[in-house]
Amino acid sequence: MYRKVIFPVDLTHIDQLTKALQTAIDLALHYKAEICFVGVTGTAPSPIAHTPQEFEAKLGAFAQEQGSAHGLTSSAKACTSPDPTIDTDKTLLAAIDALGGDLVVMQTHAPNVTDYIWAGHGDTIAAHSKASVFLVR
Repeated sequence: MYRKVIFPVDLTHIDQLTKALQTAIDLALHYKAEICFVGVTGTAPSPIAHTPQEFEAKLGAFAQEQGSAHGLTSSAKACTSPDPTIDTDKTLLAAIDALGGDLVVMQTHAPNVTDYIWAGHGDTIAAHSKASVFLVR
C-alpha cells in the first residue's frame, strides 16, 4: 500500500520525536516500505551543524543508524533554505513531492490558542500534500 514513508525530522529535537519515529518505523516495516528522513536546515551555522554539508552528514548518519537498528531500507534528504523559519513547510512539501513519498509521518504538538492564528507544520503538510499524512501527538 505504501512504498515510501517520509519522516520530517528536526535533529535538534530528536528526543521529542520518539513516538512519531516509532510509528513511522512500524508502518515502514509493516508495508516493507523505504523510510526517508527529511530535514530542513539554514545556510547559517546552527546548534546542530555549522554548515549545510555537516547537517547533511548528520542526517545521513541518523538515517543509516535507524535503518540498521530496525532492519529497514532508509535514506536521508537534507534540504537547505535561506530562512527555515518561514520556508520549512514549502521546503518539506517540495521534498515530499520530489521524493515520491506516499505517506508522511510527523510529530505534532497538543493544540493551543496560537493554532487558531498560525497553523503548525503538520497542519500545513496535511492540508497541502498529495501524500497521506499521519500526525502523531
